[in-house]
Amino acid sequence: MGPSSTDRDAHFPAIEKKHGQPMTYWLNKMNEISDLKYAEHITYLRENHGFSQVHANALVLYSRGSKSPKRVTSIGEFLEPFDETKRATVRKIFKVVTDKYSDMKLVIAWNQPMLKQNGQYILGVSVHKNHILIAPFSTKLLEQFLPRLSQYQVNKKTFKVPVDWNVDTKLLQDLAAARLAEFQ
Repeated sequence: MGPSSTDRDAHFPAIEKKHGQPMTYWLNKMNEISDLKYAEHITYLRENHGFSQVHANALVLYSRGSKSPKRVTSIGEFLEPFDETKRATVRKIFKVVTDKYSDMKLVIAWNQPMLKQNGQYILGVSVHKNHILIAPFSTKLLEQFLPRLSQYQVNKKTFKVPVDWNVDTKLLQDLAAARLAEFQ
């Protein structure tokens, strides 16, 4: 993999050379601060370790599951790199919501699948090595639903479910309904 490669790990040899640590060290560092936002990850690497923007971006996005900057254009293309368990869980997450709200559109935005209605994002997911994050696009909703999310790790804008999650249809449909109500 040379410097002309578009894969994020093409930057790894230069990161190791410049910063004197193997990539396992840097990936462990990213794991230690996984609860931070993207911008906080970048700032951490730049200010504490002297990373360039390009190298910080490559490491942060790689550690978040984005192995390539290649843009996906469909849910099938998005799910392609994942195992069947993750694929099935993501499909079920979207299916239980669109079964109730058939006018919602599944779109790709920020290289992630999202449900959208009337120009508003309703629900999105991102797939990671050991979990799936669900984003209802509203911190207010996350706070409102905290009692129902007690069995999950709740972050600032998302909540984490296992990759083999027994999808909670009622929870997702109620989240979608509450999100839609925010626009009325």
